[in-house]
This record gives sequence, structure tokens and C-alpha cells, in this order.
Amino acid sequence: MKNAIEFQNVRKQFDHAKDNAVDHVSFIINEGEFITILGSSGCGKTTLLKLVNRLYEPDEGKIILFGENIKEVDVIQVRRRIGYVIQQVGLFPHMTIAENIATVPKLLKWDREKIEARVDELLNLVGLPPKEFKKRYPNQLSGGQQQRIGLARALAVDPKIMLLDEPFGAIDSINRLKLQDELLQIHGGLKKTFLFVTHDIEEAFKLGTRIIIMNEGKIVQFDTPKNIIENPADGFVESLILSARKKEKFWEKFA
Repeated sequence: MKNAIEFQNVRKQFDHAKDNAVDHVSFIINEGEFITILGSSGCGKTTLLKLVNRLYEPDEGKIILFGENIKEVDVIQVRRRIGYVIQQVGLFPHMTIAENIATVPKLLKWDREKIEARVDELLNLVGLPPKEFKKRYPNQLSGGQQQRIGLARALAVDPKIMLLDEPFGAIDSINRLKLQDELLQIHGGLKKTFLFVTHDIEEAFKLGTRIIIMNEGKIVQFDTPKNIIENPADGFVESLILSARKKEKFWEKFA
């Protein structure tokens, strides 16, 4: 199995901060894995993600993508190989859905037919029929539909790695569950490497083939959901699992 992402003793500290945001972190992610990154606010999850596509540069250590040290690759080239989806979808309001999805292919000077075919393919992939949605504008879509378009846009140039930073955080729970199921289907069909940041323990355990659990800039456990539940690494991981179990108990009262 090919290594997709490798962090070697990576450290990141922001100006005027007392502690490291990412504190000497090392790990390897295999190609095709769906990795969720879980932890409370301020633990370093988003910083870790942004180091992968060089939105932040590390103060120490190396980041290797598919055998290449990203420090030695042109930053634009690095970002074009990586899809990036955030909570605030960031669609261009004055552009149609088709134009939004085609943003990067146009920059790369793809021909018109190829762009149109790719837009249709991606809209079908995210469950929005092209005939119905291509010519609409972002303000004519629901939050869940906008998030699907954000995902389609990030997939447009067929990146090997997808970074997703709490993409469903602002979406109501019913649509959130639907989007989680669809994302698992999309990942299964594409065999890309997904890194998905969340502070929702159920989401992390439902989506991740393995889970990175972070606390105060460090990785406290990186394992499969089953192994984490059976063998929590420390008190912090135990408390996360306990909080999820308490929620379950609450609902059992109404069964």
C-alpha cells in the first residue's frame, strides 16, 4: 500500500502563542484511507489540515505527499493536487453552479466540452441532477445543496487527496446524516485519500477508517474506531467515549 501523507516530527507555533498549535507530530496515512481528525476546539485539528496544502508552513519537520517533500514543490502545484472543502462553502454568488464547479478547470485551460462533461459527471456524483441545477445560483440552493457543490468543485480536477474541514458543521442533523452517507459512498467509489476534521465524535467514528484524536497539539491516539473504543490511550480519549455513551443513554430513556 502506498503512503499518501507522511508527517515527520512536524511542529507549528503561531506568533504570540505560548504553546505549539501542532506539537511534534508524526504519522503515516495510506492511499485511499478515510481519516477523521477529532478533538475539542483549539486542539490543532484545522492547523494540521492546513499544513497539508501549505496554507500554513511548519516551523519544524517534514510533510511528504506521495513520496515528495511538499516544501520542494511549487505551492500552487501542491494545492492543485488537493481538494479543499470548508464549512463556509465559499461559492461565488455571481456565478452559476456550473461556473463555480468549473473554476479550476478553466484556470487550467481545459477545453469547453471537457469542462461541461466534468460538471455533469460531478453533479450526478453529488446527487444533484445537472439539468435542474447547472444554471442555478448559490442563493437558490439549501445549505446542504451548497455543501454538495463545494464538494463537487473540490473534486473537479480529480485530486488524489481531499481535505474537509468540518464541512457539515453548519447543517441540520437530518441533512448532516444524509451527507455523511453520501460522502462515504463517494469515497468508496473514488478511492481517494480523505482527511476530515470534526469535533463530533459520532461523525468521526462513523466516517473514519482510522481516527486521529488530538489534544493540545498532540496526537493522543491514531487507530481504528474499534481499537479506540476497546483500548482508549488515555483519560482524554476515555472521556470522549464516555460522553458519546451518555448521549446514547439519554435516548434510551425514550425507547
